[in-house]
Amino acid sequence: MIRISEADFDRAVEQALEAVPGDFQRHLENVVMEVRGRPDRAFMREHDVPDDILGIYVGVPLEDKGPELAPTPLPDRIVIFRDNLCEMCESRDELIDEIRITVLHEIGHHFGLDEERLGELGFE
Repeated sequence: MIRISEADFDRAVEQALEAVPGDFQRHLENVVMEVRGRPDRAFMREHDVPDDILGIYVGVPLEDKGPELAPTPLPDRIVIFRDNLCEMCESRDELIDEIRITVLHEIGHHFGLDEERLGELGFE
C-alpha cells in the first residue's frame, strides 16, 4: 500500500487525461471525471460492482449514441477509486502507472471497447 495526498492523486488523474491524444479529447467533453475514496454500499448495489473496483465508466458508449440520444441531459462519468488503487500498489511509480491504466481503461469503455479488447491493448 502506498500513501499519496488527494491533490497528488488528482494531479496524476489529470496527467493521464492530458495524455489522451487530441483526436480523442474532443469526445470526452461530456464526460465528468470523479475521484472517490471507495465505493459505498449504495454505489456497489446500483452499479453491481465489488468493493475493490478501481474505476468505472457510467454512461452510454459513443457507438451506442445516436441523434436521439445527443445531447444527453446528464454527462457520462468516469469514477476512479483512490483508496483501492493505493492499496494495490507498492510504489509511487506503480500507482501512477495504475492510475493511467485505469483512466485509459474507463475511457476505452466510453469509446465502446469491451474488457477483452482492453486487455489486448494492455489496459486490464
